[in-house]
Amino acid sequence: MAIKRLIERCAGLDVHKQSVTACVRVPGPGAGERSSETRTFSTTTAGLLVLRDWLASFGVTVVGMESTGVLWKPVFYLLEDDFECWLLNAQHLRNVPGRKTDVKDAAWICELVEYGLVRPSFVPPTPIRQLRDLTRYRKAVIEERTREAQRLHAVLQDAGIKLSSVATDILGRSGRDMLQALVAGTRDPKVLAELARGRMRPKIAALCEALEGRFSAHHALLVAEMLARLDHAEETIARLSAEIERAMAPFAEQVELLRTIPGIDRRVAEIIVAETGGDMARFPSPGHLASWAGVAPGNNESAGKHRPSRTRKGDKWLRKALTEAAWGAARTKDTYLASQFARLKGRRGPTKANVAVAHSILVIAYYVLERGEPYSDLGADYFLHRQSSDAYKARLVHQLQRMGLKVTLEPIQPAA
Repeated sequence: MAIKRLIERCAGLDVHKQSVTACVRVPGPGAGERSSETRTFSTTTAGLLVLRDWLASFGVTVVGMESTGVLWKPVFYLLEDDFECWLLNAQHLRNVPGRKTDVKDAAWICELVEYGLVRPSFVPPTPIRQLRDLTRYRKAVIEERTREAQRLHAVLQDAGIKLSSVATDILGRSGRDMLQALVAGTRDPKVLAELARGRMRPKIAALCEALEGRFSAHHALLVAEMLARLDHAEETIARLSAEIERAMAPFAEQVELLRTIPGIDRRVAEIIVAETGGDMARFPSPGHLASWAGVAPGNNESAGKHRPSRTRKGDKWLRKALTEAAWGAARTKDTYLASQFARLKGRRGPTKANVAVAHSILVIAYYVLERGEPYSDLGADYFLHRQSSDAYKARLVHQLQRMGLKVTLEPIQPAA
């Protein structure tokens, strides 16, 4: 049986850094015949404009291209206004057998598009893409700030300064003052300890002991540079956050709905909106969204046997935000998500329990955004009510008996 052709006039692009090879397939001169033509263009703006005109001359309606790093972006963005552009997952494509060339790759992509054998990836509209750039760059700066703080800890340990053993946050107001004084040349532990403020004041005796070390001019130079980089990172994060808040104004309702979910703060809510677009209609189901984000359970079955498998790769920015939210949800009190984490942690370990909670958070977010309703928690005792009461009591009694205890069950009389 012949495969049904879905797209009459289509093109496939094999994108590289300096060139893009395009293959066009259109109806041929005879009935049922197909005609194809291939050309190579430069990836400069001028070359891409020539490519656009060349595709338009064939009446192309759909253009498919592989998601090659970031190289696809200028091509996709220039063509998306004139054609229906499909960004194709590299894992879904298969190279044409035999000799591999750019021409064969372009022709293979074009044929897959022609017969509808591939699905386009989700590429959000321009406002969401810009919002993504802001939230992703802010996250990168936050991670760099964390790395710089870790370097600062290492330098202080090298100098014998044990400030982190006394102060919870060495970059707080008191810690900053002490570090600045060390850089300025103050070495007397008592003088440094007197810079403590607020709740650090009762720890002055411990600070005097922790601040006595071998802090030299070499350490002062390193610490000064690290503090300057930390200050610059803080300023960058503040500017980016202000711009993100301005760009997030049309999605204020979605952000507030997401913040009703335990573990999700404003930054995580902004990332969820930026990565998904805030419109759940783009995803057929919560399962599709979880798979796209890379928090869905792996599936490896053969001959009726299920083998261990990892979660698939997905949107790393969204996955990272969800796992951070899951750690936060695990620390909440009397919530469904904290109870789920506690149940899974003992059997599967904290890491797998965290991913499971991250999956639950994303499913909750899907329905919260789809229905436009705030989250209503099921309660910490949800899993207890789901179990068979008699079976659960019998299991608990058996566990106590194995510990050498005699168990007698008596119902509690309701209060009058």
